[in-house]
Amino acid sequence: MRARGAVSAALASAGILLAGWQAGAQVAETGSPTTATSTGSTGTSGSGSAGASAQAAVATYQGTAVQTRFGAVQVQMTVNGGTITDVTALHLTDDDRKSIQISNRAAPLLRSEVLAAQSADVQTISGATVTSNAYLTSLQAALDAAHL
Repeated sequence: MRARGAVSAALASAGILLAGWQAGAQVAETGSPTTATSTGSTGTSGSGSAGASAQAAVATYQGTAVQTRFGAVQVQMTVNGGTITDVTALHLTDDDRKSIQISNRAAPLLRSEVLAAQSADVQTISGATVTSNAYLTSLQAALDAAHL
Protein backbone atom coordinates (compact mmCIF):
# COMPACT_ATOMS: atom_id res chain seq x y z
CA MET A 1 0.00 0.00 0.00
CA ARG A 2 2.87 2.39 0.84
CA ALA A 3 4.60 1.54 -2.41
CA ARG A 4 1.45 2.31 -4.36
CA GLY A 5 1.19 5.68 -2.63
CA ALA A 6 4.83 6.45 -3.32
CA VAL A 7 4.42 5.58 -7.00
CA SER A 8 1.29 7.72 -7.22
CA ALA A 9 3.07 10.64 -5.60
CA ALA A 10 6.04 10.24 -7.93
CA LEU A 11 3.78 10.17 -10.99
CA ALA A 12 1.89 13.23 -9.80
CA SER A 13 5.16 15.08 -9.23
CA ALA A 14 6.41 14.07 -12.65
CA GLY A 15 3.19 15.37 -14.19
CA ILE A 16 3.55 18.70 -12.43
CA LEU A 17 7.18 18.97 -13.47
CA LEU A 18 6.28 18.15 -17.06
CA ALA A 19 3.61 20.84 -17.11
CA GLY A 20 6.06 23.35 -15.66
CA TRP A 21 8.75 22.30 -18.06
CA GLN A 22 6.41 22.85 -20.98
CA ALA A 23 5.53 26.28 -19.61
CA GLY A 24 9.24 26.97 -19.30
CA ALA A 25 9.79 25.88 -22.90
CA GLN A 26 7.44 28.63 -23.98
CA VAL A 27 9.52 31.02 -21.94
CA ALA A 28 12.73 29.95 -23.60
CA GLU A 29 11.48 31.26 -26.90
CA THR A 30 11.58 35.03 -26.84
CA GLY A 31 8.97 35.40 -29.54
CA SER A 32 5.65 33.82 -28.70
CA PRO A 33 3.50 32.29 -31.45
CA THR A 34 0.88 35.01 -31.06
CA THR A 35 3.36 37.82 -31.65
CA ALA A 36 4.61 36.22 -34.81
CA THR A 37 1.22 36.34 -36.50
CA SER A 38 0.82 40.10 -36.60
CA THR A 39 2.71 43.29 -36.25
CA GLY A 40 4.45 42.93 -32.98
CA SER A 41 6.61 45.06 -30.81
CA THR A 42 8.38 44.59 -27.57
CA GLY A 43 8.84 46.96 -24.72
CA THR A 44 6.97 50.02 -23.64
CA SER A 45 5.58 51.00 -27.00
CA GLY A 46 2.18 49.26 -27.01
CA SER A 47 -0.97 50.85 -28.30
CA GLY A 48 -2.47 51.75 -24.95
CA SER A 49 -5.22 53.98 -26.28
CA ALA A 50 -8.90 53.10 -26.38
CA GLY A 51 -9.29 54.10 -30.01
CA ALA A 52 -6.81 51.59 -31.30
CA SER A 53 -9.42 49.03 -32.26
CA ALA A 54 -8.93 49.67 -35.97
CA GLN A 55 -5.69 47.72 -35.88
CA ALA A 56 -4.99 45.06 -33.34
CA ALA A 57 -1.48 45.79 -32.15
CA VAL A 58 0.20 42.87 -30.46
CA ALA A 59 2.86 43.81 -27.97
CA THR A 60 4.79 41.98 -25.29
CA TYR A 61 5.90 43.47 -22.00
CA GLN A 62 8.31 42.00 -19.48
CA GLY A 63 7.72 42.54 -15.81
CA THR A 64 10.52 43.21 -13.40
CA ALA A 65 12.38 40.29 -11.88
CA VAL A 66 11.15 39.96 -8.30
CA GLN A 67 13.56 38.32 -5.87
CA THR A 68 12.12 35.99 -3.26
CA ARG A 69 13.79 33.79 -0.69
CA PHE A 70 13.15 30.86 -3.06
CA GLY A 71 14.53 32.50 -6.21
CA ALA A 72 13.52 35.13 -8.74
CA VAL A 73 10.18 35.38 -10.51
CA GLN A 74 9.62 37.27 -13.76
CA VAL A 75 6.72 37.16 -16.19
CA GLN A 76 6.07 38.39 -19.71
CA MET A 77 2.67 39.55 -20.85
CA THR A 78 1.28 39.69 -24.37
CA VAL A 79 -1.35 42.31 -25.14
CA ASN A 80 -3.50 42.39 -28.25
CA GLY A 81 -5.68 45.42 -28.72
CA GLY A 82 -5.68 46.24 -25.02
CA THR A 83 -6.52 42.68 -23.95
CA ILE A 84 -4.09 40.45 -22.11
CA THR A 85 -3.83 37.42 -24.35
CA ASP A 86 -0.98 35.56 -22.70
CA VAL A 87 1.18 35.55 -19.62
CA THR A 88 4.31 33.44 -19.59
CA ALA A 89 6.73 32.93 -16.78
CA LEU A 90 10.23 33.90 -17.80
CA HIS A 91 11.61 32.70 -14.49
CA LEU A 92 10.05 30.98 -11.51
CA THR A 93 11.34 30.16 -8.07
CA ASP A 94 13.90 27.39 -8.29
CA ASP A 95 15.83 27.44 -5.05
CA ASP A 96 15.06 23.81 -4.33
CA ARG A 97 12.91 20.93 -5.54
CA LYS A 98 9.93 21.96 -3.49
CA SER A 99 10.09 25.52 -4.81
CA ILE A 100 10.14 24.20 -8.35
CA GLN A 101 7.14 21.99 -7.67
CA ILE A 102 5.22 24.83 -6.08
CA SER A 103 6.01 27.20 -8.92
CA ASN A 104 5.10 24.66 -11.54
CA ARG A 105 1.76 24.11 -9.85
CA ALA A 106 1.01 27.78 -9.24
CA ALA A 107 2.08 29.37 -12.55
CA PRO A 108 -0.61 27.82 -14.79
CA LEU A 109 -3.29 28.61 -12.21
CA LEU A 110 -2.14 32.21 -11.90
CA ARG A 111 -1.98 32.55 -15.67
CA SER A 112 -5.59 31.42 -16.10
CA GLU A 113 -6.77 33.67 -13.25
CA VAL A 114 -4.99 36.68 -14.74
CA LEU A 115 -6.40 36.01 -18.20
CA ALA A 116 -9.90 35.73 -16.76
CA ALA A 117 -9.56 38.85 -14.60
CA GLN A 118 -7.52 40.83 -17.18
CA SER A 119 -5.51 42.26 -14.30
CA ALA A 120 -3.06 41.38 -11.54
CA ASP A 121 -5.84 41.72 -9.01
CA VAL A 122 -6.29 38.01 -8.37
CA GLN A 123 -5.96 35.90 -5.26
CA THR A 124 -2.76 34.11 -4.43
CA ILE A 125 -2.57 30.36 -4.83
CA SER A 126 -2.84 28.53 -1.53
CA GLY A 127 0.50 27.01 -0.61
CA ALA A 128 2.32 29.23 -3.10
CA THR A 129 1.91 32.63 -1.51
CA VAL A 130 5.48 33.84 -2.03
CA THR A 131 5.55 32.73 -5.65
CA SER A 132 2.07 34.17 -6.26
CA ASN A 133 2.94 37.55 -4.81
CA ALA A 134 6.15 37.75 -6.84
CA TYR A 135 4.33 36.63 -10.00
CA LEU A 136 1.63 39.25 -9.55
CA THR A 137 4.15 41.97 -8.69
CA SER A 138 6.11 41.25 -11.86
CA LEU A 139 2.86 41.19 -13.83
CA GLN A 140 1.82 44.54 -12.38
CA ALA A 141 5.11 46.03 -13.60
CA ALA A 142 4.34 44.70 -17.09
CA LEU A 143 0.82 46.13 -16.86
CA ASP A 144 2.24 49.48 -15.82
CA ALA A 145 4.64 49.41 -18.77
CA ALA A 146 1.69 48.69 -21.05
CA HIS A 147 -0.36 51.45 -19.42
CA LEU A 148 -3.16 48.96 -18.70
